[in-house]
Amino acid sequence: MGAAGLRDRMTSPFLKRTLLIRLIMQVEKFNLSGKTALVTGASQGIGEAIAKVLADAGAKVVVHYHKNRKKALEVVAVIRKDGGEAAAVQADFTKRGSADKLYGTLSRKKEQIDILVINASVQVVRDWDKVGGKDFDRQVDANFRATLQLMQLFFPAMVRKQWGRILTIGSVQQVRPHPSMIVYAATKSAVRNLIRNVAMQLADKGVTVNNLAPGVIETPRIKEPVPENEKRIMKRMETPMERIGQPEDCAGVALLLCSDAGRFITGQNIYVDGGMSL
Repeated sequence: MGAAGLRDRMTSPFLKRTLLIRLIMQVEKFNLSGKTALVTGASQGIGEAIAKVLADAGAKVVVHYHKNRKKALEVVAVIRKDGGEAAAVQADFTKRGSADKLYGTLSRKKEQIDILVINASVQVVRDWDKVGGKDFDRQVDANFRATLQLMQLFFPAMVRKQWGRILTIGSVQQVRPHPSMIVYAATKSAVRNLIRNVAMQLADKGVTVNNLAPGVIETPRIKEPVPENEKRIMKRMETPMERIGQPEDCAGVALLLCSDAGRFITGQNIYVDGGMSL
């Protein structure tokens, strides 16, 4: 077949329809209509971006927040304005029993969670040899204990449906330890181990469990004032791309892992870090 014949074939109505159908079939794998997602720490930053992209894909989104109710309601309002469904819920994961209270609140509202995105965390910047018990407990409780408890509470309903997605948000500090965030880095490494363990147990039950590990992302957290020694550390941790990422850079990967497009991916750790983990 000559070039002209091939061009005619590629532009034929039949082929156009075929390509359109195939494209629709691929896009449909990202469709989350009929699913309900809980995104913790969704009032800002990475959590907000993930909540919005899941809503755009058709999921009803429960926007969790710790303190900033106003900001959480703004996220809910944006989702609703764009035609999605959303509601806000509060919980302080540094307090024991908070995961159970959150689960109880959603159960009373008859919300069954199909997609659990565990993004909320506590990060205390302090020299490793000066970390005290209070700072240690807050980070371990919020970053690790609550993660395990949320998984324990929400996975049974997923198993009953034979469909579920659990996504934890880790950190490049899993492999690039930070001397001023020793407990934070350790908890993120612990969660990485946790998702591998849980993924093995749920893999044959229609539930995937993965970890998304961001690098330096432009969020309100990184805009907070830091001491001079912290600035020197951040300089050493610059990415090969020579720029910081945006929350939306994480959202696309999250959608893949939370949809049928990522149904054969489980127990994995995916870095979104501009090459920082290399």
